[in-house]
Amino acid sequence: MLKFLVIEDHALVREGLLQALNGLGSDVQALGAADAEAGLSMLATNDDVDLVLLDLMLPGTSGMALLGVLRKRYPALPVVVLSALDDADTVSRAIRQGAAGFVPKSSSTVTMIEALREVLAGEVYLPPKLRDPATRNTGRGKDVAERYGLTPAQVRVLELLIQGKTNRQIAELLDVTEGTVKIHVSAIFKAMNVTNRSQALLLASKNRVKI
Repeated sequence: MLKFLVIEDHALVREGLLQALNGLGSDVQALGAADAEAGLSMLATNDDVDLVLLDLMLPGTSGMALLGVLRKRYPALPVVVLSALDDADTVSRAIRQGAAGFVPKSSSTVTMIEALREVLAGEVYLPPKLRDPATRNTGRGKDVAERYGLTPAQVRVLELLIQGKTNRQIAELLDVTEGTVKIHVSAIFKAMNVTNRSQALLLASKNRVKI
């Protein structure tokens, strides 16, 4: 069962998204929430949600603020932002906050579904107009993963290393043991042909890994 959570305050938009997602098949379930509080409540009682589709313009706690909360509480849960604001600054800010994708509300349903598929496959989805070397974010994208043969888990660890997190902090954020993190770090160093964290971060920065 693939489970989505749509956090969108406009009822018509939310219902349309839920209908589109639930229409993908009997093995897909989509839940809806009208604001940040309801969304967090849904996640508290549905620990098997696979992806969150989040509107930025929410009443009360904004979608951008909620995105930060989600990244701290559920670091492994991908969040795709859906917004009428699709300028480069807004998209970049959302990605820096930890969004795994950004879909303009002007997009078609087909485009949205394709974006969700890419994110569930471990990639970062950006609007086509922003897919150029100057603005592309590959924090969890396929460039670095393909270049060095990193697994999705290793890419996520690398992201947190770039953020300056210690092995212990990474273990807490990803809900794994510190030993598991050390194994991932060693594998990352070996794949990137480096011997320490500084070399790995320098090499990652040259390959446009941005958080």
